[in-house]
Amino acid sequence: MAILRGCAWTASAKSVFLFDVPGAVAKATYAGLPWLWSLRRGLEGKVHVWPFDGWDVSQGRCVVVEVYPSLWMKRFPRQDRSSDQQAAYSVAVWLRRADLSGTLSQFLNPTLDPHERKIAEIEGWILGVV
Repeated sequence: MAILRGCAWTASAKSVFLFDVPGAVAKATYAGLPWLWSLRRGLEGKVHVWPFDGWDVSQGRCVVVEVYPSLWMKRFPRQDRSSDQQAAYSVAVWLRRADLSGTLSQFLNPTLDPHERKIAEIEGWILGVV
């Protein structure tokens, strides 16, 4: 299987198939998979796990996406927030702005060539990486 290297689109993203390398997310990913399965089972038909359930999200569904807060953290003044609070704040503000401006759908369906799209449908994608 080919692995879509994060460096093609963002310098620090790592594949979920790479264990025990600096910045690896594989262990956390695999620890979270049972929770995603539980959500999907408990909220059948109401939750969309993006992009695995498809790149386009139906109206009225809750969406679970992977985000990379450091994409947006420096765009918004930190004020008196901790690093974790700033990460959560940045994600929320960015999502709200993208939704209100009508650009969120473009981020949910990024322009990828067919090979990249096929790999991303297996490995996943980070919302906001374009």
